Amino acid sequence: MIDQVDQKIIEELSKNSRMTMKELGERVHLTGQAASARVIKLEEKRIIEGYTLKLNDKKMGYTVHAFINIYTKSIQHEPYLSFIKTQHDYIIHNFKISGEGCYLLECKFPSTEELDGFLTKLNKYVNYKLSIVIK
Repeated sequence: MIDQVDQKIIEELSKNSRMTMKELGERVHLTGQAASARVIKLEEKRIIEGYTLKLNDKKMGYTVHAFINIYTKSIQHEPYLSFIKTQHDYIIHNFKISGEGCYLLECKFPSTEELDGFLTKLNKYVNYKLSIVIK
């Protein structure tokens, strides 16, 4: 498991994963070398699996953020999954879920017209329930 120092390292890297190991060490009261060694161990244990980039969706041209509950029409999910693989411009996550629905899509679209076109194509494979993010 991880100790309090490792937890603090994770918190700091979650805020800014581009900081230097020296900066990270200063924030968690270690030397840069000690902080680096701990980060490497966290990566080796796969507690840290990677680093991401956060984009400003509005500046990238995406103004509609939606969650779509997916209800498959049959037990064969492959047609839906194949369709989803072609829609990488819109889909952020495709979660397989339990409870209400079979999948939960998190998507972003440049306009409601693009969303409508996507939903029209999606409905050939599955039924859905749409929720649009307000804020």
